[in-house]
Amino acid sequence: MLKKITGVLLAFSFAGLTWAQQIDLNKASEVELDALKGVGPVLTKAVMDERKKAPFKNWEDATSRVKGLGPQKASSLSDQGVRVQGSAYNVKVADQKPGASKEVSTDKASAKAAKPASAAAAADTSAKPKPAKN
Repeated sequence: MLKKITGVLLAFSFAGLTWAQQIDLNKASEVELDALKGVGPVLTKAVMDERKKAPFKNWEDATSRVKGLGPQKASSLSDQGVRVQGSAYNVKVADQKPGASKEVSTDKASAKAAKPASAAAAADTSAKPKPAKN
């Protein structure tokens, strides 16, 4: 019984050590890539195929060459310890532009919403009853 408990504890400790390690996208095996959250066989194959052509220089190179590896996926992988040439993925200002356009569209929507409210306010002033004449 003691041997089983010791074996389980050792297995969990080794699993924890491998999870905490950094994985280089240029050197990772298929098994290591498949074990990552959000990476399936298709993305693993795409990474392996592109890596055979030439090693990835940086994250920008990897995201441009591998179909299915965009900014969100790269950020998620970097959070899990995946590195390219030893560096983590850094979100660039260009990657945040879609969010900025959403803010602009929200501002337009609020401006459109403000117009009917002001029209309703104008209608309320004209709908007030006139004072009665004596």
